[in-house]
Amino acid sequence: MSTNYMARTEFLCRKKGLCLEKPGHLAALPQIIELLCDEVQNRAQVDPALKEKLKQNTVTLESEYEKLEKSDLDNWENIRGPRLWEDSRTVQKQRREAVRLKTE
Repeated sequence: MSTNYMARTEFLCRKKGLCLEKPGHLAALPQIIELLCDEVQNRAQVDPALKEKLKQNTVTLESEYEKLEKSDLDNWENIRGPRLWEDSRTVQKQRREAVRLKTE
């Protein structure tokens, strides 16, 4: 056998999942295709309870956009969380003290 033929069959085995050069695979091919089709149909079916829950969901893109329009995005404060080596309580105390001094 030539190396080109071997390379083609190796490509088929690796990329297609089935090595079509072997006679046993051709006999099982209809059953494999049927199983794959059944699996795709099962994935396409949605649970009725989930479908009902999705119908009750009233959140829309427009409602979320309205929430964003109402929020004040121009006046915000960048708050840094404590680093791993910092004690979170001392950082919180420092921030509270800074806010208190800023408001006075």
